[in-house]
Amino acid sequence: MKIAVITNSRIPSLTANSIQAMKVTQALMQLEHDVCLFAPRETEAVSSQSLLTHYGLRIAPRLELLPSERHLKRFDFILHARRAAKRFNADLIYTWLPQSAVLGLWDGNPVVLEMHGDISGKMGAWWLRQFWKVKGNKAMTVTTSALRKALERSTKFQFKNDSVLIAPNGVELEKYAGLPNPPEARHQLNLPEGLTVGFTGHIYPGRGAELLFELAKQMPQVNFLWVGGTPELVGAWRGKLTDAGITNVTLTGFVQHERIALYQAAADILLMPYSRTIEASSGQDIAEVINPMKMFEYMASGRAIVSADLPSIREVLNDGNAVFCEPGDIGKWKSAIESLLADESRRRELGARARRDVENLTWLKREENILRVIIATFES
Repeated sequence: MKIAVITNSRIPSLTANSIQAMKVTQALMQLEHDVCLFAPRETEAVSSQSLLTHYGLRIAPRLELLPSERHLKRFDFILHARRAAKRFNADLIYTWLPQSAVLGLWDGNPVVLEMHGDISGKMGAWWLRQFWKVKGNKAMTVTTSALRKALERSTKFQFKNDSVLIAPNGVELEKYAGLPNPPEARHQLNLPEGLTVGFTGHIYPGRGAELLFELAKQMPQVNFLWVGGTPELVGAWRGKLTDAGITNVTLTGFVQHERIALYQAAADILLMPYSRTIEASSGQDIAEVINPMKMFEYMASGRAIVSADLPSIREVLNDGNAVFCEPGDIGKWKSAIESLLADESRRRELGARARRDVENLTWLKREENILRVIIATFES
């Protein structure tokens, strides 16, 4: 099929929604569809090589950046994307924007609408209700069943079961093939020797930076590896660590996506220290519905995972492949980590189980399932 992928994410960007859009687009291309990605023009022309490098892609999509004025709340971009999809002669509209999904249905296109967070405001609810009311071939994906419930609550609308697919995020398993053991990975990266607790990802409010700080302070005999974060936030935390005399933390700042797997492999334990409230890059609280991409990467790395005990996380992880702790309870986190660090066989068992459980959670299989649902609507 010719698939017009429409995202309002900044390309390139370090945000999770930007990375997820690129991984989805790549998977559609790997399934041998003719794909064009349409995004807001917020940067200069972006080369294919820069996309490959920035996102760790194997193949770069055809990218068309379209006019977008922030004071128009991207509605001008949505209209430009509608016209661009028509020029492309798309067989399918694939988007994260309810507005683009509705316009696609009005134009008679089959549509896949991905939802990764709850809608906001009366107009957001109106557009999503229109998606369900307008006739046409359509499917909606949600990353968790908790998100479906949240969306139905916000729109006061019951979705059709046969057109909703719970599609968690995914991982590229090939990036995790043949990883070295933790000591060898640390050697390759020139990291300190010794048992290491790792964290990768952004450090927006609710992502656990405060808890990581306290753990490092209370566990000076353990090395902590903190990968990612904006230069401003990394600099701020580096200053706090210095002021507190904490010397067992390595902060890397931004690491190219292609090298994330090696950094994750360098840890004996990987943490997901979320709070009860989690702020997304948009400012929205996503704790109820979160489905982090790093969870699938952690699983693929084959390392023991200690995670905040949130219902949406338990839609993927369980007591057989992870250890759960009450968000923010420093005592419970410290105890769980110390117990795992003292039990290598338990760490290996948890990591191996997580690696097996993620085998069917790849981006490629995810997109195969989504397209299977939309193709079924053609035949019904």
